[in-house]
Amino acid sequence: MDSRALLAAADLCVKCGLCLPHCPTYQLSRHEADGPRGRIALAQGLASGQLLAGARLQAHLDGCLSCRACEAVCPAKVPYGAIADAARARLVTPARSRRTRWLGALLDRPWARTLLRAGLWLLPAARSGGYASTSDLARLWAYRPRIDRLRAVPAPPQAEIALFTGCVGDVVERGVLRDAQRLFAAAGVAVAIPPDQGCCGALHQHCGLPEQADERAARNARAFAGCAQVLPLASGCGAALRDLGGAATDGSSPLAGRVRDLCTVLAQRLDARPPLLRPMPLRVAIHTACTQANVFGAKDAVRRLLARVPQIELVELAPESGCCGAAGLGFLTQPGQADRLREPKLDAAATSAPQVIVSANIGCAMHLAVGLHQRGLVAEVLHPVSLLARALA
Repeated sequence: MDSRALLAAADLCVKCGLCLPHCPTYQLSRHEADGPRGRIALAQGLASGQLLAGARLQAHLDGCLSCRACEAVCPAKVPYGAIADAARARLVTPARSRRTRWLGALLDRPWARTLLRAGLWLLPAARSGGYASTSDLARLWAYRPRIDRLRAVPAPPQAEIALFTGCVGDVVERGVLRDAQRLFAAAGVAVAIPPDQGCCGALHQHCGLPEQADERAARNARAFAGCAQVLPLASGCGAALRDLGGAATDGSSPLAGRVRDLCTVLAQRLDARPPLLRPMPLRVAIHTACTQANVFGAKDAVRRLLARVPQIELVELAPESGCCGAAGLGFLTQPGQADRLREPKLDAAATSAPQVIVSANIGCAMHLAVGLHQRGLVAEVLHPVSLLARALA
C-alpha cells in the first residue's frame, strides 16, 4: 500500500473511539497510542512525513496484535489491519526483519519441515519436563501435539473442498488434517490436500514484508486453482489467505473469495448427513480465536460443531477478555504482553476445570498449552476437529 492509499484508508477513521473498549492492548495500557485510533494517527504521521520512525513509535505499532476486534465493531468499516501492515512495512530494516526472514525461510522449505517433524517424533515428549525458561525455543517446544505421517491428496480439475495446512500446521497439525479427512468422509465428502501449497504469508505480511507475503499468496492461489472452497486448519492462516487474495499469475480467480471457516463448513456438511457419534462425558472449554470471530464472523462455529456430541458439556473460556495474546509471533516478540493477555484465559481454566480446551488456531493453542503447563493445570489442548473425530463411532 503506497502512502496515498494508506492516507486515504486512514482518513476513513473519524477517531470516534468506539473501538477502544474492544482493543486488548489499549485495555492493558490505557495509552492512546496503544489503541486503534492512536495507531492510525501514528500511521498517518509516518506516511505523510510528519513523524519519523523512532523507537517509541515502533513500540506502539509493534504492540498491535492484529486481532481485528476494532474492525468488527467499526461503523465506518476502517480497514485497520491493512493500515497497520502498511505502517509496519515502513519500519522494516534488515535487523528488524531478521527473525521473520529466517523463520519464514525455514518453514517455507518442505525438507526443513520434514526434519522438524522427525525431530518432534524422535525426541521424548516435552510435556514430561518442566520449562522454567522463557526463551523462544522453550515457548515453542512446550507445545507438542502428535505427529502423523500423511500423504498429500492432489486436487482434481474441479475439487469441491480442499484443506490448507500452512507451514506450522504441516509440522504440528498433521493429526488435525487426518481428523478433518475422516469427518468429511463421514459426511460423504472427499477432500483434496494440494501438495504444492505452502506458507499463507501472514508471518511476512504482519512483519512488514508485503512482497514476500504476496509471493506466497500467489503460489497458494496456483496450488488451489480449481478448488471451490479452501478450508484452512488454522483461522489465522485463513485470515491471511482472505486478506492477501493471492491472484495467480496465470489469470485464475483470486483465492480470497473461496476461503471459508473450516468449523462452519464442516458443521454444515455434518448437519446434512449426521454421522453416528458416541457419547463423550467431557467438560470442554471453547477458546474462540480472534481471526475466527472477527475475520470470518464465526464466533459460534466451534460450539455448533461440537454440540452434536452426546453428553458433552461446553463452556466458554473467558470470551470477554478478548485476545489470548498469541498473535502470530506476538507470544515470542512481545512475551510480557502476551502472558498478561493470556492470564484471564488461564484463570477461567483454573475455575471451570475443563478436561479439554479447544481452539481453531494453532498459535492460540500453542500459547494456551504453554500457560497451562507453567501453571500446573491439567487440560488437553486440541483442535475442535480432532475432538469431534474422537467421537466418531
